[in-house]
Amino acid sequence: MAEAESIIGTPDIPEAEGREGAEPDRAGASGSPDAVEPDGQDAGPVADDGETESSVDRSPATRRRRIILLFCVAVLAYLLDLGSKMLVVAKLEHQEPIEIFGDWLKLDAIRNAGAAFGLGEAFTIIFTIIAATVIVVIARLARKLYSLPWAIALGLLLGGALGNLTDRIFRAPGVFEGAVVDFIAPAHFAVFNLADSAIVCGGILIVLLSFKGLDPDGTVHKD
Repeated sequence: MAEAESIIGTPDIPEAEGREGAEPDRAGASGSPDAVEPDGQDAGPVADDGETESSVDRSPATRRRRIILLFCVAVLAYLLDLGSKMLVVAKLEHQEPIEIFGDWLKLDAIRNAGAAFGLGEAFTIIFTIIAATVIVVIARLARKLYSLPWAIALGLLLGGALGNLTDRIFRAPGVFEGAVVDFIAPAHFAVFNLADSAIVCGGILIVLLSFKGLDPDGTVHKD
């Protein structure tokens, strides 16, 4: 019996060979250059052009909220400007200026045929075309607007442009040649209105956002 066993030999066990071969496979897998991180997350490519978009929410709902904010700011600025001009024309025009802070700040109603702060009175039609162009450009930018600060800035620009454009269309001496109503008169400075203030504030905000590298679509440019 012992001689038969020595001749036949011990049979191979596939399970044992499988277990022994499995260890190198696992070791090889762990050392593979294509191995996946334990958490299964991919950080994604790192941009080399100095731009980052990882935190930008570009969902349609976000864009709608930004557009709504833009138009809310624009409507508020427009109504404040329109209401103040109607009040000034009704109560202050052709009257003595009202002193607010002595000679430093007065309310003095004038008609301005030029641009903001009384500049360029000989180019009324040109400034009307520029105001209309600004409104069209803002409307086009709104289609890719995802930045909250940009929505506020563009809303101020839009409201101010609409306020002065309304004067140029509906006030004397004629359509597209109308004179804008100005009434805020600081000492040693040009007379202006709330629409001019909204335009200047919106422009300053846009300059600051540009210096910070923030685009209307939310992209941030890093130096």
